[in-house]
Amino acid sequence: MLNSLLLTILICIIVCVIIMGIVWLWAKKINNAGVVDIFWSFNFPVIALLLLILADGFQTRKWLICGMVIIWGSRLGTHLGRRVIKHLHEEEGRYTQLRKEWAPKADQKFFTFFQAQGLSNVFLSVPFFIITQNKEPELSIFEFVGLGLWVIAILGEARADWQLDQFKKDPDNKGKLCDTGLWHYSRHPNYFFEWLIWISYFIFALGSPYGFLAIISPAIILYLLFKVTGIPATEEQSIRSKGELYVQYQQTTSAFFPWFKRK
Repeated sequence: MLNSLLLTILICIIVCVIIMGIVWLWAKKINNAGVVDIFWSFNFPVIALLLLILADGFQTRKWLICGMVIIWGSRLGTHLGRRVIKHLHEEEGRYTQLRKEWAPKADQKFFTFFQAQGLSNVFLSVPFFIITQNKEPELSIFEFVGLGLWVIAILGEARADWQLDQFKKDPDNKGKLCDTGLWHYSRHPNYFFEWLIWISYFIFALGSPYGFLAIISPAIILYLLFKVTGIPATEEQSIRSKGELYVQYQQTTSAFFPWFKRK
């Protein structure tokens, strides 16, 4: 069983780093590193498909968790893809800033960055590896609770993305900040629901042996959102583009939790 799991992990690593290598070549050609976000999302459905084929756990459980991952990753990747493709030759501000900071070796550093993203796909998939190895023929309460929370979270994330898209489509909103719907209560409701999705995977994994180890995934996602590529980079770019308007928005809204509105 251990050898089979290690082989599965190794195959997932090889596939993800190859995908990210190809994506880096494309990004280098079009001078737009933002495409990495699209394929970081799509790599999770790829891993899920590999687990459907390679993992030897209970089939119903495998199909359930892999279906959840495929739906979530495909929706997120498609959403990001539409956004990036619209401005394919105009790199997002976060990556433009990195390109400046990493000059004159930006291409080499972006290659390392892309490969790290591919490895992170596999590392963050700890819950999926644990769950798809579970041969217990009955689903547990943890798995039903995890599924229920996942439904709420993915609908919330999709709602937040839709609200922002609708706001941006209105030409009257050019230069303005989206502060309607969920965005009225949180500066990053999409990030919040994204994290909640990872919490649902952790809860689902608790129904399997060693499922507690899956806590590493939502913990890392939370750290990345608050300290690395999520909120800090996004807000720095928003301040650069919106200035005082965004600073005022920061002062009246929660950075993360949608139900906490500042006075």
